[in-house]
Amino acid sequence: MVVVPVLHLNGKNGTLAVRRGKGPRGATLHSPEDRLTEAVGLAEAIDLEVCAKLVVSVARPQPATLFGSGKVEELKELVARHEADLVVVDHAVTPIQQRNLERAWNTKVLDRTGLILEIFGRRARTREGRLQVELAHLTYQKSRLV
Repeated sequence: MVVVPVLHLNGKNGTLAVRRGKGPRGATLHSPEDRLTEAVGLAEAIDLEVCAKLVVSVARPQPATLFGSGKVEELKELVARHEADLVVVDHAVTPIQQRNLERAWNTKVLDRTGLILEIFGRRARTREGRLQVELAHLTYQKSRLV
């Protein structure tokens, strides 16, 4: 399942969150609604406000974009309609998928790991904590250089 909550950043431009789960054979313990609630909670942890939600099925994840071309177009229209300037994919996205989705949607794409690092970065209080988050963030970014 793909969970797509549409989010807005402080009432200005928005954010979109997408999460891919397992199919019927590898069913997870959490329902799509639970996953949506979790994704929304993560987004709200960095002050994003949810303005719309959509659950989308993905039979076979595509190596280039995660979604099929029709779904990419559908989500592009959704991004444009909500004037989203950030899409958060609540799942691991390869650097190639991230680049292709950013080009297709004309907006920045951030995956689940990036979102969690943002949360940790905003909540780190000690110098050591901030340095640990920065190191994790740099390690994450290094793998995304395409």
